[in-house]
Amino acid sequence: MKKIILASGTALMLSMCAAQAQDKTLTISVYAFAQDEFKELVYTPFEAKCGCKLVVETGNSVERLAKMEANKASPVIDLAIVSMADALSAARKDLVQKIDTSKVPNVDKLYDIAKDPNGDGMSVGVNFYATSIVYRTDKMKIDSWADLLKDGVVDHVAFPNVTTNQGPPALYMLGKAIGKDTPDLSGAIEALGEKKDEIVTFYVKSSQLVQLMQQEEIWAAPIGRFSWAPFTKLDLPLAWATPKEGQTGGMNVLIVPKNGKNEDLALQFMDFWLSTDVQKALAEKLVDSPTNKEVKVSEEVANNITYGDETAKSLQLIPSAVTLDNRDKWLSEWNAKVGQ
Repeated sequence: MKKIILASGTALMLSMCAAQAQDKTLTISVYAFAQDEFKELVYTPFEAKCGCKLVVETGNSVERLAKMEANKASPVIDLAIVSMADALSAARKDLVQKIDTSKVPNVDKLYDIAKDPNGDGMSVGVNFYATSIVYRTDKMKIDSWADLLKDGVVDHVAFPNVTTNQGPPALYMLGKAIGKDTPDLSGAIEALGEKKDEIVTFYVKSSQLVQLMQQEEIWAAPIGRFSWAPFTKLDLPLAWATPKEGQTGGMNVLIVPKNGKNEDLALQFMDFWLSTDVQKALAEKLVDSPTNKEVKVSEEVANNITYGDETAKSLQLIPSAVTLDNRDKWLSEWNAKVGQ
């Protein structure tokens, strides 16, 4: 009888363990971009590895942070991907906790700029992108960001609106080039305002630039590296500029909400996402540019993403505090000097 009872108890414990594994759920909040590829390369493989279920919520950063703030006392997500500036904003609102990097060993494989992007231990960089200038090599030469405002060039330029992701970084580098790189970007905005009637357009969507370039309405435009691939398909002599002031760009980071219910599982997923194999797979599908410096890709792939130690070191990223503290000033100054 004892053997039967013991056997029944063992079976019950195994059944409970199996049920617990099935009930183990990780909820993440991400951008809607390339979700089919992320499911194939990241989500499904992780579920197989952890024996858990991954619940994926999508949306923009504003929605993501608002939801985190509304559920501060009892978080409903376990991990989120946001911009550097949004990560600092979340930290200032006490919505996130320090990342225990002892549980995320792949952090050691990241480029230095991605290990602790905001210098507060609250985030790690999962992907980044360069911002520079795509231009017609047969029409002009771009050695400096200031070249965009030169006579004979400026009237064939598209410049990103300040409200876009590319706007402030491009203004930041323009300010550096003209020796007016104050945090409020006023010098760069003023210089741009003086040429506003000559500039072809202040674009909001980078997708419109390919057609403008093809129609030869523009010869140059600041863009993110993730927008570069369609330009390479045009039968035009185009190049990616390497201005003497450097390139700018942006970085997306991973954060863990404070008082989350699944911190260990969230950190396990973070480590998986930062692994060499996963970051390489995402790079080869041109989904993300890797922050893991061990990733090696073909020349063809490298030419279409932000890649390599030299590129990582050259990126002049706007400090997150500068973005948060000056965002309203940028918009006000832009509206006054450039308009809509």
